Amino acid sequence: MKKNKISCDLNKCILCRLSLPEWLPAVDANRENFSFKKGELLFNEADEVKGVFFIYSGKVKVHKKWGEDKELIVRLAAEGDIVGHRGIGGDPYYPVSATALEPVVACYIELKFFQATLKTNHEFLYELMMFYARELKESENNMRNLVHMPVKNRVAYILLQLLKKFGTNGDDFINISLSKQDLSSLAGAAYETVFRSIKELKDENIIDEDGKRIKITDIDKLQKTAG
Repeated sequence: MKKNKISCDLNKCILCRLSLPEWLPAVDANRENFSFKKGELLFNEADEVKGVFFIYSGKVKVHKKWGEDKELIVRLAAEGDIVGHRGIGGDPYYPVSATALEPVVACYIELKFFQATLKTNHEFLYELMMFYARELKESENNMRNLVHMPVKNRVAYILLQLLKKFGTNGDDFINISLSKQDLSSLAGAAYETVFRSIKELKDENIIDEDGKRIKITDIDKLQKTAG
C-alpha cells in the first residue's frame, strides 16, 4: 500500500457525488488516496475499524474466514463502491477482509469524519441506507442459494450476477478475471465441484473460457440453469 495524489472523481464517487457542495472542501482535506497491488489487503478481518474505503479504480473481493482453511467471498466491489462499511456499528472490529483482485486505487476516510459526513449530508446518508438494504437482500439470496441450490445452479447464478455488475469487455468476456478458487469461495462449494460445474456448462455450450476469463454464449440457457 502506498499513498498517491489522484484527485477525486465527483461523478463516480458516491461520497463526493452526494455530499453538499459546501462539504466537498472538508472531504478533500480529510481524504487519503492509496494504491494497492494485486493480492494486497485493504484491511483484515478482526482489525480495528479506523475508516472506510471508496474504490476509485480496480476490483476488490470482500471475504470472510470459513472453517479452518477456507474463505467465503461475501461481495465483490469495483469502481465507485464502498468497502469497510461492515465494520461500522457496535463491534469495533472488521467482520470481513478486503483484498485487491487487481491493482486498486482507493480513497480512505477516517471513521470520525465519515460519521460527521453522515450526520451532515442527508442525501448521502439515504443512499447509503438503500445500499445496505440492497446488500442485505443479496446476502439473503446467497444464503438461500447455499442451502437450496445445487452447485451447478449456484455457479450459473453467480455468473449472471457478475455479468450484471461488471458487464463485458470488447471481446464479450465478463469484465472480471476470477480464479476457480475465487469462484468456489463465491459459490460456497469445493473447488473440485465448481471446476466440474464450469466444465459441464462449457460442454453444454452455455459458456466459454479463456484462462480466468468467462464468456456467456447462451444467456437463456444460463438463466434457466440458475432458476
